[in-house]
Amino acid sequence: MLKKLAAIALMTVCMPVLAATTAFVEGKDYKVLASPGTTTPGVVEVREFFWYGCPHCFRLDPFITNWLKTKPKDVNFVRTPASLNPVWEGNARGFYSVEMMGLVEQTHTPLFNTIHEKQARIFDEDSLASFYQRYGVDSAKFHGLFNSFAVTGKVAQSKALAQKYQIDGVPAIVVNGKYVVTGETAKVLDVTDYLIAKERSAAKK
Repeated sequence: MLKKLAAIALMTVCMPVLAATTAFVEGKDYKVLASPGTTTPGVVEVREFFWYGCPHCFRLDPFITNWLKTKPKDVNFVRTPASLNPVWEGNARGFYSVEMMGLVEQTHTPLFNTIHEKQARIFDEDSLASFYQRYGVDSAKFHGLFNSFAVTGKVAQSKALAQKYQIDGVPAIVVNGKYVVTGETAKVLDVTDYLIAKERSAAKK
């Protein structure tokens, strides 16, 4: 009986370790990009492409929020609103306008929730200005930034990166400009962590 209990205890201890070292499969769990982006030594970039109107992005967002609470210090996380069509571009312009005011963290999840839980169509400049105003965003300043040169430049960069990383849908997580992970469950972050470890290991060689 004691041997049986000891065996069970050993399994309990080992299971998290085994889970942490799970090897995910290229082509099944993630895609390797043919033309990797540039990387910064000592830092692993994790870039999320999303659209506020996407139900899959909405379902993934809580997992990302939890993951960010324990994000390693050597990981740089970047939210990138995809601009794959004119409707998506409206939300991208809104995101970058609010980002320039330092209010993304206060508004990101509430906007997701309002769109998907209340079926609100908050996709154009006026509806976005009205929504963001509830969270302390100055409407006049928002309208001034929405079509500004600075925001237009950020939208153009988003489009260029989506093209470079072969993003044709969202959500998509790009790890260090080399790997693309898609999906809407907690597994996305498990694969992301695996690829982060893979990049750390490669940097030491």
